[in-house]
Amino acid sequence: MRERIILGIDPGTTIMGFGLIKVTGRTMQFMQLNELDLKKYSDHYLKLKLIFERTIELIDTHNPDEIAIEAPFYGKNVQSMLKLGRAQGVAMAAGLSREIPITEYLPKKIKMAITGNGSASKEQVAKMLQSLLDLKTLPKNLDATDGLAAAVCHFYNSGRIEVGKSYSGWDAFVKQNSHRTTSPQKSPLTPKGGIKTTKK
Repeated sequence: MRERIILGIDPGTTIMGFGLIKVTGRTMQFMQLNELDLKKYSDHYLKLKLIFERTIELIDTHNPDEIAIEAPFYGKNVQSMLKLGRAQGVAMAAGLSREIPITEYLPKKIKMAITGNGSASKEQVAKMLQSLLDLKTLPKNLDATDGLAAAVCHFYNSGRIEVGKSYSGWDAFVKQNSHRTTSPQKSPLTPKGGIKTTKK
């Protein structure tokens, strides 16, 4: 039976949480749960660089087959949304550069998949993950469990028609997010791949 590894990422400019699970058939197994603490850095661009490098390091170390990433939520603070969107984009670019399929999930969809409640708290999500994956302890910061939750959400949605926005590679991402009528110019590093567009 084929095994696959899912990397889940909760992007942020203060803390980036991530978790890895191994899937065999319809069974998931916990691999790793951790975070990248960015609080001590004041330079926003340095934070983005560190997010990119950490994501690449995770990919090259664990060779995930798929990446699930939490989509930015829409808040009142425009500056916070912009920073969060940049953090997500950098993490996505890291995955796309390694030609790994990426799926975005809204926070409510992730919470619903894990707890059955789209308004669940971080603590409720963490406790449910602890039960589902038999985790002995939970991290102090629950951003790491949010990253793991994205991976588990993707596992639950695998095989279903209705998932998040998916990108199979850089070319697909450009096509999905470009409003130009001409096709984007391909670089030697541009991976081939179609696009799968589905409703969240």
